[in-house]
Amino acid sequence: MRKQRQPSVSEIFGLTPRRRRRGLRWTSTPLLVLSGAALVGAVFGVAPALLRSDAAAAGAYAEPLTGCTVTDGDTIRCGDERIRLLAIDAPEMPGHCRRGRICAPGDPYASTQSLGDALADPLTIERVSRDRYGRTLARVAGVRGDLSCWQLRHGQAIYKSAWDDGSRIARLCQDAIR
Repeated sequence: MRKQRQPSVSEIFGLTPRRRRRGLRWTSTPLLVLSGAALVGAVFGVAPALLRSDAAAAGAYAEPLTGCTVTDGDTIRCGDERIRLLAIDAPEMPGHCRRGRICAPGDPYASTQSLGDALADPLTIERVSRDRYGRTLARVAGVRGDLSCWQLRHGQAIYKSAWDDGSRIARLCQDAIR
């Protein structure tokens, strides 16, 4: 009994040799078409799914936000407005945790840096209310998703259900709440 010969890669993909001045070159219309389709699929199919954020899934927040900087792991400043991210508590900077208060554990510098990493334009906001210090309590989202969820997922803040008006954050980032 005679063994059947295995088809070569060039036979499988329809490659045909073409002679050129500097050796043998392979051209393949089917291979180019498959590569092009894979690239288009990656860009238009997979990439948007990877970039899709929690905010997009929740219906992006309507109001745009510009000129923002990070104050600490749960607060940003946009112009004159101080915005506290809804339902999270991040570690306090040294000297900011009042006596008798139980502050969030962790590294305040790492938490601040993490929020800074996620703070990329365009930003949108859903204002919820104000806290006793006059800060806006809000959900804020950027290209990396909801910033509260970002901090929770990266272990840079803790979830506070008592601060979650309408369980907005609990519904939005269920996978991040421990």
